[in-house]
Amino acid sequence: MEEEISYSTVVFSNGAPPPKEKKEDTAVYSKVKPKVPVATGPAGGEAAAHTHFCVLAVCLGIVCVLLVASVSAITYTSVVLNKQQAKLINLTAANQQLITERSTLERETEELSRVTDSLNRTLRVIMNFNTFPVNEYCPQKKCQPCQTGWILFQEQCYLFYNEKAPWMTWEESRKYCQNTAADLVVIETLQEQEFISNHTEFYYDHFHGYWLGLYESDGKNWNWIDGRNDTLGFWAKGMLGNHGRCGLMIPDRNLKANWDPADCVMANKFICESEGLIWSP
Repeated sequence: MEEEISYSTVVFSNGAPPPKEKKEDTAVYSKVKPKVPVATGPAGGEAAAHTHFCVLAVCLGIVCVLLVASVSAITYTSVVLNKQQAKLINLTAANQQLITERSTLERETEELSRVTDSLNRTLRVIMNFNTFPVNEYCPQKKCQPCQTGWILFQEQCYLFYNEKAPWMTWEESRKYCQNTAADLVVIETLQEQEFISNHTEFYYDHFHGYWLGLYESDGKNWNWIDGRNDTLGFWAKGMLGNHGRCGLMIPDRNLKANWDPADCVMANKFICESEGLIWSP
């Protein structure tokens, strides 16, 4: 039971008011929170899981950022590579075009060189004449490699003199050829020997033939009129007549044995040779 407190009445003299009751000092207490221990039960596990989830979310975010950056880098690289590849294709095409143009230019240069050589040769043939026989080379205003009556073989022109007697000596035959800007024939190959043999014909007797541009220089060596030594030696077997110092081709004999060392003053037919006026480069 609570104790009952009784207060007595106190009378003060001198008419002074009674003294006021002195209030007791009020004690002020601060609010103190008790220390709550860390939960170790189910609530603590949820907090740990929440923490792990946050960490995982952050990691995933970083990964996503890296993936986006990687995709962006790959895309940029792909674009750059495509541009570079396009440039490379263009450069390759341009290079191929240059190669083609260079090849075309080289062919045109070669063709121009051949045409120039042909023109120079034509000019050289023309310059051999004191008076160029236009009508002989260009009948009806259409030019040809050889003069009328001459035969073309391997870009050389040949005249087989087949007129009736009187015929000519070796010296006379050569002068006749030189007056046509030519000279007595010089045989250089077996093919040329065959061509000439096929265009000669038998006449008068077996001792007559066609003068060649071949002569004996020192009693033992045979030379052509262009200064070259003879290396073919298509001489006939045995002596056909008097030994002479001028070469004569006898028709209707073996292809490789139809030359005869005849007397230079003997009258025979002959063969002239000259360069063709026009030739295929």
